[in-house]
This record gives sequence, structure tokens and C-alpha cells, in this order.
Amino acid sequence: MAVNYSAKEEVDGHPSGGVGVPGGGAVGGGGGGGAVKTRKPDNTAFKQQRLPAWQPILTAGTVLPAFFIIGLIFIPIGIGIFVTSNNIREYEIDYTGTEPSSPCNKCLNVSWDSTPPCTCTINFTLEHSFESNVFMYYGLSNFYQNHRRYVKSRDDSQLNGDNSSLLNPSKECEPYRTNEDKPIAPCGAIANSMFNDTLELYRIDNDTRTPITLIKKGIAWWTDKNVKFRNPTGDGNNLTALFQGTTKPVNWPKPVYMLDSDPDNNGFINEDFIVWMRTAALPTFRKLYRLIERKNNLQPTLQAGKYSLDIAYNYPVHSFDGRKRMILSTISWMGGKNPFLGIAYITVGSICFFLGVVLLIIHHKYGNRNTSADIPN
Repeated sequence: MAVNYSAKEEVDGHPSGGVGVPGGGAVGGGGGGGAVKTRKPDNTAFKQQRLPAWQPILTAGTVLPAFFIIGLIFIPIGIGIFVTSNNIREYEIDYTGTEPSSPCNKCLNVSWDSTPPCTCTINFTLEHSFESNVFMYYGLSNFYQNHRRYVKSRDDSQLNGDNSSLLNPSKECEPYRTNEDKPIAPCGAIANSMFNDTLELYRIDNDTRTPITLIKKGIAWWTDKNVKFRNPTGDGNNLTALFQGTTKPVNWPKPVYMLDSDPDNNGFINEDFIVWMRTAALPTFRKLYRLIERKNNLQPTLQAGKYSLDIAYNYPVHSFDGRKRMILSTISWMGGKNPFLGIAYITVGSICFFLGVVLLIIHHKYGNRNTSADIPN
């Protein structure tokens, strides 16, 4: 078949856009001398997958010793942690008062603004002495401090002593941002729901009640006390003037500058308040309430015997089926009582050791067998 070319389409006797033009332009028509596009990756070690690599070869000689070593390390550690945890003394009293026989049953339906507060006394006996320093906790159950809106309902700038935030709290605090056209200090749902039961401990000797000294300072984290929480700037000896123009949270019986008579433990730097503001991750939790320090090494901190707990029952929990507890506990080098960690170490170590024995038996029985099959030609 004849092909006709016009004069404009010929250059030195060849078509300008043809295929296979010697010394011509781009392949395929219509172009000049542009570079040919390609999707081939660059010739680098990374893009061509030539980087050095290491892959373990799992053999009986490497796997079996690893199982036995893990087992021999984890089991003793787990036993040590478990024994240490069991040596920690702990005593717990549930004083919610849901049982009709409980001394605190009369306070079950208490409200936030009950005046005077309902009081009850629970007698108990310690079967064993508490030798070292004793930590007194209060515990709550079915209280969800991890709810998203609850956790966000605070103003950290206000709590850090910023004067502008004191009078103009964050909108995250709604609906506990203002009350009667006055800004709330501290604002938010966390502060508004602060635990306010009062617990006092007595030792009973021959019907004589001796009060146990409860230390209320040193219960908060150092960073919280000295960095995150500060009173407004100004005359630190006159907190009433510093908080002028603000109002107390709705559920509080008194304003924040009357939480304590000690100026180093009052206002936003009150340690009971700071402890409460560090929200818990689970619905059942405990928070440090007081410290009982050991006076000398010759006598235990709390001797075995009879004690009584006086409670000013201010905090209502019955409306949401909550529970309230008082816990006395000592600690060790690993913290408070927690048998789970020791059990976990023992379980993992036992499983590894058991698997090592099973794999050793299998390897000894079948490892030398020729598993290659004869393939017919």
C-alpha cells in the first residue's frame, strides 16, 4: 500500500513523527528530543531491595535454650514478687452503709449540703501489727472518672494560678463554669465532685480512745504540688482577696480558700484537692488520704488490737450504686499490694519451661529421623 507524505512532513527524506527515525526525536510521533518517561525504580539499594538483612534461623539449638532461660529467670522473679506482695499488710473497711446492720446505714441517703454532716463510727480489730509506715486510702467503686467529658471538665491554666483564667474559666468547664454570674474556682466537673468525707482513726485500750496522728501533707505528687497547681499571683497570705470575685463549686460546702488553715496547704495547692484532680483510669480506685509515720523502730506503727474509725459521712454514692472504703496498707520496694505481677511472671516462666521440655522431648524423639521422601523419576 502506498503512503503519501506532504512536504511539511518530511525532513531529509524521512517523516518527522515516524517510528525508527535514525537520529530523530522521540519515539512515537509528535515530539522533539524529550527524555523517555519510565516507571522503573531508581537503582539504589533501598528501592532495589539490596539492603543488608538478618533473619534468625530457628533451630532446636537456639529455641530450646531460650525457653529454658526465660523460664529459669521469670519463675524466681515471680516468686520473689509474689512473696513480697503477700508480706504487705492491708486492711479494708467498707463503710457505704447499704447493710441495715451497718453503723453508717443512717447516712446512706445523705446529700451534699447536709447540715450538720452525718457521722458514724465503725469498730474493728487488727489481727496483725503494721510494722512500717502506714498509708490510709479512701476507695470508691462504680465511679467513672475516665469519662471523656468528665476528664476534660477542668481549666489547667486556672489551676496553675493564671489570674485571667481565674475570672474567665475555660468553656470546657461547662456546666460548672459559672454560678450566679460569678466564675467558679476551681471550675469543672472533676473539682465539683471532690471527695469530702472526713476520716479519723483511734486506738482503743481499756475503753480509752487514743487518736492516731494522720499526716495530711506529702500525699500528692511533687510535680503536681510544685509545678501544675499554684494559687493566683498576689498576696499569698490573703487568699480571700486573691479569690475575690469567684464563687465555690456547686457541691462544695465552703470555698477553695477555706480548705485548710495552713497557708501552705490551702487553695489550689491543697493536697487533698490535688490528689482528687488526678483522675483514675478504672471505675474502682483508691486515692491516698493520709500518712501514718512510724515513730520508732522498737514499736510497730499500728499494733494489733482494737481500733475505731470515725466518719463524717458527706459524700453520697448510693444514687449511682457506688461503694466507699477505707484502706490501711503498708508498702514495699515494689509499691502496694499487687499479687497479679508475681502471678504473671510465674505463669509466663512456667509456660516457657513446659514448652521447652515438650519441644526437647519431640526433638530427641523425631529430630534425627530422615524426613526426606523418595521421589520417583
